[in-house]
Amino acid sequence: MYSTPFLDLPPLLKAAGTVRLPGSKSISNRVLLLAGLSEGTTVVHDLLDSDDTRVMLAALREMGCQIDSSGETLRITGLGGRLKNRDAKLFLGNAGTAMRPLCAALAVLTATQGGRFDLSGVQRMHERPIGDLVDALRQLGCRIDYLGVEGYPPLRLSAGSGSVKTAAPIRVRGDVSSQFLTALLLALPLVSASSAVTIEVEGELISKPYIEITLNLLKRFGIEVKREGWERFVIPQGSAYKSPGSIHVEGDASSASYFVALGAIAATEAPVRIEGVGLDSIQGDIRFCEAAQAMGATVKTGPGWLEVRRGAWPLKAIELDCNHIPDAAMTLAVMALYATGTTRLTNIASWRVKETDRIVAMGTELRKLGATVVEGQDFIEVTPPAEWTPASIHTYDDHRVAMCFSLAAFNTLAPGNAQAVPVRILDPKCVAKTFPHYFETLFSVVETDDARIPVLAVDGPSSSGKGTVASAVAQHLGYHFLDSGAVYRATALAAMRAGLTPADEHAVAVVAATLDLAFEGKSIRLAGEEVAELLRDEAVGSLASKISALPSVRSALRELQLSFRRLPGLVADGRDMGTVIFPGADMKVFLTASAAKRAERRHKQLISKGISSNIDDLRADLEARDQRDQNRAVAPLKPAPDALPLDNSDLTIDESVNWVLNCWEQRRPFGGPQDA
Repeated sequence: MYSTPFLDLPPLLKAAGTVRLPGSKSISNRVLLLAGLSEGTTVVHDLLDSDDTRVMLAALREMGCQIDSSGETLRITGLGGRLKNRDAKLFLGNAGTAMRPLCAALAVLTATQGGRFDLSGVQRMHERPIGDLVDALRQLGCRIDYLGVEGYPPLRLSAGSGSVKTAAPIRVRGDVSSQFLTALLLALPLVSASSAVTIEVEGELISKPYIEITLNLLKRFGIEVKREGWERFVIPQGSAYKSPGSIHVEGDASSASYFVALGAIAATEAPVRIEGVGLDSIQGDIRFCEAAQAMGATVKTGPGWLEVRRGAWPLKAIELDCNHIPDAAMTLAVMALYATGTTRLTNIASWRVKETDRIVAMGTELRKLGATVVEGQDFIEVTPPAEWTPASIHTYDDHRVAMCFSLAAFNTLAPGNAQAVPVRILDPKCVAKTFPHYFETLFSVVETDDARIPVLAVDGPSSSGKGTVASAVAQHLGYHFLDSGAVYRATALAAMRAGLTPADEHAVAVVAATLDLAFEGKSIRLAGEEVAELLRDEAVGSLASKISALPSVRSALRELQLSFRRLPGLVADGRDMGTVIFPGADMKVFLTASAAKRAERRHKQLISKGISSNIDDLRADLEARDQRDQNRAVAPLKPAPDALPLDNSDLTIDESVNWVLNCWEQRRPFGGPQDA
């Protein structure tokens, strides 16, 4: 998962391949709560692993549920409707699917069984209304106090009279958030022992498909709710939660929308196949496919899968009442950038009470790209840009904003767009709420020209700090990292193990050509073996310096090094990254430091590992290496003509890293990494 401050997406060109969706957030948190309230043990398969489910699981543990994980399955032994722990402070992040249902369930449990629970979240959660749900619960006699602003979390749920009032219907507004009704439907079976419980909805119920999910899952756990239209719901007397034994969470249909849109925009040769959700889905957002088809997508679907490719192009502007797909409809606003005409999305007032005010957020960020946007209380209109502009997308800690705007990176394909522009996504880690590995999944099914993938080359002599600096820069940018020195040292290690010397040039070249090498963070694996420490051995380094002068070895390793140029970008360090391997790199840096300073650094490094060394010998060795590297016939060590020089003799690593990042930022078109 990307945890960088921002992620730059270069212009993308096409898409094809297969993605496997994470489990549905809406289904996951409902299933977790139902399993936690039920009698017996429930085995949950394919649960979404995200911020929202983690806070729900933590809350269930606090309530006294036993939860055990094994691989991709979870075993939850429920409470059978009886609290084991009656006093807890529950932090629920920004998870509405945890805050609202837990508020209702714990309110009726504390009212009848005693106890006290404090519910809080992040600042945005404290700005999301909950007053209508609290008002409904107070009709039952539940004692709920606001600990901050009236009508909003945080809340305190306290012991009541020992019973609740269920004789009269419980009334709740349905035109603000369907989560209020879902919360009551999940909670009130707990107090239906002596009589049926009726819920009456005031106003038009929004997001009806999410209520369908709730009713479907209640049935799986033994509760058959009687529905009279969308205005009246009756929970039969004597309802009790019973574990279904085992339950599977289907893939998230809202998350599918980004890949449906991706197929509609960029899958021209082969489709984007989406596995985990299909025509048999219980999620209303599966109907996003109908809207995508109306805009021009070609969609095939079956049980548990979708296949999407481009149909009509440009896409067609549409006008759509989005009450049935409130979350997925955000994706349509970005698809509208690729349509002819103005797209109008209506009946989306619920966007204003989500993780952020999504109508304002979408309008603000779409305008950055050059679109013309009209916002209303419950609608948004989007007209594509006449001219696209590079944009730094503020994501408002909202996962769906981040994922939607990743699709803007395909602006190269937009009708009439003369200049492809990159797109910056601020705070990409916010996707962890529902799809922690979204960007990795996206990059697995998209392509662009190699020349569009940014490369930052960092060259310099041995022990100049180039590897440490380049690795830190790559980590900050979320780019791949190529330590070319490690490539040569790994070749040297493999050659040593094979009993080869520099005189065996052809044989060493064969070893180089078949090198199975992988970098991941600080890990370096050779044929699956962790070798990072072994590559630091002085003998390995000495041999690497010698074989790096062999033309056939350098040629064999060239293709391997070029293969590291992958989305979203690359930071490569070595001695010829900017001169030979990536001569067209977007930026080149040449680090230097005096031999004395480099020897001192190397000496401290060896001493810290308990390895004795002589600083004068180290200096002599470094100077000898410099001579060999500078005078070798093939790719001698020298700065590229357009490289930025940095003598870091008197700089710390952090100072060197910041210098490189500042130079890089000056070349980007976004106006600063925190531009909102």
